[in-house]
Amino acid sequence: MGKGGSNIDRPKEEGPTMSKVQVKVPTPLRSFTGGTSIAEAEGSTVGEVLRALVTEYHALEKHLFGAGGQLRNFVTVYLNDEDVRYLRRDATPVRSGDVLSIVPSIAGGSPAEAVRGAGRPVPLVGLAEGDEELGPPLTRDQMRRYSRHLLLPEVGVRGQRKLRASKVLLVGAGGLGAPAALYLAGAGVGEIGLVDFDRVEVSNLQRQVLYGTHDIGRPKLEAARDRLNDLNPDVVVRIHEQHLTSENALDILRPYDVILDGTDNFPTRYLVNDATVLLGKPNVYGSIYRFEGQASVFDARRGPCYRCLYPEPPPPGLVPSCAEGGVLGVLPGLVGTIQATETVKLLLGIGESLIGRLVLFDALALRFRELRLRKNPDCVICGTHPTQTGLIDYPAFCGVAAEDTTPAGAKPPQMTPEALAARLAAEDPPMVIDVRNPSEWEIAHLPGATLIPLPDLPQRVTELARARELVLYCHTGRRSAQGAQLLVELGFTHVSNLAGGIEAWAQKVDPTMPRY
Repeated sequence: MGKGGSNIDRPKEEGPTMSKVQVKVPTPLRSFTGGTSIAEAEGSTVGEVLRALVTEYHALEKHLFGAGGQLRNFVTVYLNDEDVRYLRRDATPVRSGDVLSIVPSIAGGSPAEAVRGAGRPVPLVGLAEGDEELGPPLTRDQMRRYSRHLLLPEVGVRGQRKLRASKVLLVGAGGLGAPAALYLAGAGVGEIGLVDFDRVEVSNLQRQVLYGTHDIGRPKLEAARDRLNDLNPDVVVRIHEQHLTSENALDILRPYDVILDGTDNFPTRYLVNDATVLLGKPNVYGSIYRFEGQASVFDARRGPCYRCLYPEPPPPGLVPSCAEGGVLGVLPGLVGTIQATETVKLLLGIGESLIGRLVLFDALALRFRELRLRKNPDCVICGTHPTQTGLIDYPAFCGVAAEDTTPAGAKPPQMTPEALAARLAAEDPPMVIDVRNPSEWEIAHLPGATLIPLPDLPQRVTELARARELVLYCHTGRRSAQGAQLLVELGFTHVSNLAGGIEAWAQKVDPTMPRY
């Protein structure tokens, strides 16, 4: 029970009472609260407290509320340990000492049904059970290799044979997939599938422990297969070097017993969720951002799916990726290991699974927190009467492929790095604005640029009033395009966006500039 207790059985109070409530602000939103992780706000209900919060931190409003004033579907709010969607939503009363937790995606029924399967072993339907289905007896070498498993009564020889007969698919061989793959191979999972299409880059090595310096430039899956086969030659590694799409997802996922979600984008995350629901397979979920991580197990046969937690994705660009916001190198190791642990437990049918539970981890505070998840009876894919019975166009669903309806004349033009270099050498150079974070500025920045992080731009536009011409840039051009569009909408003219950002500048103008 969290601080302040549950709100479910509270007596009705006489008239509204203003209460001081703590609001826990997650890392992705702290740039809009001046770095504040715990804020205080007053109100008599959840809605009033959140409104008081955005009154103090104006930039936070669009991340919490939609145009109609309602809480956004990709933000889940907990009052102590209860999801307010299953209390009285915005109208849920609060008391002094309560804690509101904002849980954004980075992602009915009675309480007994909501977490059915949580807190007890969850054997997998279809996993080999009879001795004849577990393959031949373990060899002497395998007995020695897995001896520490065999000593565990919960595993033993039969459990180890069960692991050897199991198949696990990892979607993504990056920060989360790398440690998970190593531990699953070491544990003796018989077949490991990997879905990825990237090549190893030097910036991967800070956290993706599956690869080494000698792998830079190689396809990730080739390097991963070599490393896993070296760790455990008994493991069959199957590689799927392709994009996971609505056309191939069901065929790729179907042969595997458990799916481990190590994705780094929302279209693939929703695709993995929906495919596992349709195939009746468990989805071992993890996500990371800066110093925080999340982990859970979604299995619509026994509890909620990812859509029950986050019915809709955030708009494109609203939630920064690790490439933009950074991530502590050891964090994916911890979250990926949690995913590997849950996978092994599911395969063995032992322990208490994370079905119906969401684990939150704050590395800076070294603190774990657990929230209860409920199955949403109105969920479009796993609810009582699902309205989605197949896979959909996920880039379009997540807004990635949505058509830009901004009139052509209202869009700020793109300026190439070469053109900007020429303009900066002229007698009347433009004012150059860097909208990245201060930590990125310290790595490298354009000469003569002014740092105004994107979240601060609306409050600092007066500093730009005297500029005859403005050029905005960021790492790759996406954030600065948002900033340039904002200035155009505010009435600024002669505003351009540096195409490709400082990354393109380093490639085409100044090769000596540090890249990241």
